[in-house]
Amino acid sequence: MNIIAFVGAGIIGAVLCAVIRQYKPEFGIYISLITGMIILGAAVVCAKPAIDMLGELAGRSGIDGGYAELLIKCLAVCFLTQLASESCRDAGESAIASKIEFAGKCAVVLIALPLFSYLAGLVTDLIV
Repeated sequence: MNIIAFVGAGIIGAVLCAVIRQYKPEFGIYISLITGMIILGAAVVCAKPAIDMLGELAGRSGIDGGYAELLIKCLAVCFLTQLASESCRDAGESAIASKIEFAGKCAVVLIALPLFSYLAGLVTDLIV
């Protein structure tokens, strides 16, 4: 992962946003969104080996790979939710950003329900 490329893309996007907003303020948000999506896409591609390694480590440790997959999905939802809500805040729509964050939290809970069920069963077995 070349962090200098990510930082450079972010700075170039920010400068473009500042210049574009002077002439066409309504287009500034588009530059911001495109820059965020490019950086996120590149980061996901760079993170693929780490995600694969986590799955491999979970498999070797005896943990069901499905649970590791659930955790990775939850992490992805968190990152996407944060990107979307911050983009809305940049556009001046903090009410929408709050709703996106709430929806992200609900999505994480729904994705993690099988893990909660597993943990509840484990605790019940320990008690009984």
